[in-house]
Amino acid sequence: MNFLAHAHLSGNNNKVLLGNFFADAVKGKQWEKFETEIQAGILLHRQIDTFTDKHLIVKRSVNRIREDYGRYSGVVMDIYYDHFLAKNWKLYHPSSLNSFSKHVYAELTKRFLILPDRTKRMLPFLIAQNWLTSYAEFSGLERVFHGMDRRTGLLSGMSSAVTGLEKNYEELKKDFTEFYPELQRFSNDMLTEIIENGNHSANFQRKL
Repeated sequence: MNFLAHAHLSGNNNKVLLGNFFADAVKGKQWEKFETEIQAGILLHRQIDTFTDKHLIVKRSVNRIREDYGRYSGVVMDIYYDHFLAKNWKLYHPSSLNSFSKHVYAELTKRFLILPDRTKRMLPFLIAQNWLTSYAEFSGLERVFHGMDRRTGLLSGMSSAVTGLEKNYEELKKDFTEFYPELQRFSNDMLTEIIENGNHSANFQRKL
C-alpha cells in the first residue's frame, strides 16, 4: 500500500499516523528513537506491508501487470490501490478526501523537525502537488508515475502505468474491493495488539 492507504489505516491517533506515514524512511532499529505511539505506527506500517505482499488477492493483481512492469509491478500496484481508495473514498471514511489530506499535511508540518530527512525533503512536493488527493484522477497518477520513472532512469516503464491501469481497470478494482476490507480488519486488530502488548515485543519483531 502507498501513502494514502497507510494514513487511512492509522485509526484516529495522529502520532500513529505519523509513524505509519513515514515508516519507509526509517531503517532497521531506528524506529526505537521515536516516542511510543510513533513507534506503534512504524511497526503497524511494517505489518501492513507484510500482510499485503503475502496476500493472494494482491499477488493476483500484481500478476495481471507483471509482464509490463516486471520487478516494479509491486510498486505500481501500491499506487493503483491508492487510486481505488481515493476514487471510492466515501465508502471508507466519513470525511472528504480533501479534508483528510489537509489533516495529514498539517500533522506532518506540525512535527516537521522529527521527520526523517527523506520525508522532510519530500514534504514540500507532497503538499504543493496534493499527492493524496491527486491519486483519485488519472492526471495526478500520470505526474506521480512519470516522476517515479525518471528516478529509475526510465527503466521501470512506469510512464505507461496509467495506460496499464486503464487496460486492467475493472479486474484490479474488483481485486481492491475484495482485499481492502480484509486489510482494514487486519490493521485494526494489529494496532490494538501492538499497543496492548508493547512496541518492543519480540513477537512483533519476528513477524516483520
